Amino acid sequence: MTMRNLDVRDFRRALAQFPTGVTVITTLDGDSQPVGVTASSFNSVSIDPPLILWSIDKGAYSLETFRTAEFFAVNVLGRDQVDISNRFASRGEDKFKGVEYSAGAGGSPVLQDYAAQFECKTWAVYEGGDHLILVGEVLDYRYQDIQHPLVFARGSYAVSASHPSMVKLANGEHSSEFIGDYLLYLLRETYSRHSDGFYKILQHECGVSPEQWRVLAVLADNSGMQVAELSPLVMQPEVALEETLSWLLDQGVVQRLEAGQVGLTEEGKLLAERLVNMAKIHEANLLRALPDDQAELLKNSLRSLLQANG
Repeated sequence: MTMRNLDVRDFRRALAQFPTGVTVITTLDGDSQPVGVTASSFNSVSIDPPLILWSIDKGAYSLETFRTAEFFAVNVLGRDQVDISNRFASRGEDKFKGVEYSAGAGGSPVLQDYAAQFECKTWAVYEGGDHLILVGEVLDYRYQDIQHPLVFARGSYAVSASHPSMVKLANGEHSSEFIGDYLLYLLRETYSRHSDGFYKILQHECGVSPEQWRVLAVLADNSGMQVAELSPLVMQPEVALEETLSWLLDQGVVQRLEAGQVGLTEEGKLLAERLVNMAKIHEANLLRALPDDQAELLKNSLRSLLQANG
């Protein structure tokens, strides 16, 4: 049994509801030159023997290199390595330029920075529709507990964090005095509790996802942008961003401009204005719990913290 009239883009959006990690898979080509690709299809297979798998698009430039490689390395990226993910997801000529690495099993590059690494010998290669599935036997591995992994969900980069239900607020029955007064916890908890409600409003009233909202909000302040410029601002790699833009193009709210730029249509400007006004109302309702001077002080203080860490 097969699905007929499969909407590929919609199917990908359904798959994107399952969060994954982000990896850079590396090996050496026939000329002993380093090759690497970004992949989120990495997964464990077996403990005895230790096996992992990942898959590569049959349209990938490096397909044959990985299909015939005897060894490869899996570099699980940390949350501060969005630029590395974007670099190896592109079709640039020299992805390793300026990237520090050393030689792992079979000479496969292992990046200096990582959340975890697995040096592998190719165990098997299987057909998988429009992808090849590569299984590797892990020969060596390492990880860094201090490094939080980079996460990919709904077409955007994200970070892992403890679920709010696992920690009680300070005024709760099982409160922690330290946690209830800890800045990072308070920031994360505030965002988690209030952003979900806003995103649900966007989806219910306008049919707009958080990823689409970010694109529209950024383009509202710009007459036109290159996809490469827009990508880091909306926290989407270019491949995933093109999917988001494709949906927005179909809706008639985004248009292709000259020199490869994208911008809002007149209809898109109206939608973006409506969304921004909804965001301002949501913010005003949230800040209503504070006196005006405290609300402004809060925002200025957060700006100062961001600039201090910039």
